[in-house]
Amino acid sequence: MAAMSPQPRPQRAHDAPAGSGEPDARQLTEAVTRLRRSLRASIRTDYPWESLPMAQVELLQALAEHSPARVGDLATRQRLAFSTVSGLVTQMINTGLVARATDPKDRRASAVTLTDTGRHQLAAWNAAHEQRLSSALQALPDEDRAAIRAALPALLRIADLLGPDAPEGR
Repeated sequence: MAAMSPQPRPQRAHDAPAGSGEPDARQLTEAVTRLRRSLRASIRTDYPWESLPMAQVELLQALAEHSPARVGDLATRQRLAFSTVSGLVTQMINTGLVARATDPKDRRASAVTLTDTGRHQLAAWNAAHEQRLSSALQALPDEDRAAIRAALPALLRIADLLGPDAPEGR
């Protein structure tokens, strides 16, 4: 039986030679996507207790920044359908991560807040991710760590430009 030659792997943006005209946006998209996927997979391996779905983590993060919040405001901020956020909030109420109460600004409406359990779960999630990233950063050469440190302000500005508070048309 003849030996089969291995299939060539698809070229990725980071494989492109310097100066090949590969767009920065494509490379950044790939880097962010791979980083998120790697973090999600590694956190479940290194910290098997971590079982929160990403959508719930992101709602906890949004509530940590803006709480109390109406479900509609959360849906807008997260760019999700109202029904999706409403379902997530119901699940999170059932697990004790958030609570629903009368909106202090409008007694006719309700608002969602983090519970102590939700705050502790988010803190544990953040700590686990920071520990995982810290280990990976320490495995890099000094020049890579310096490059990442130098890029952080620009990456945060990109996040702000893409975030829910960004002006339309960006």
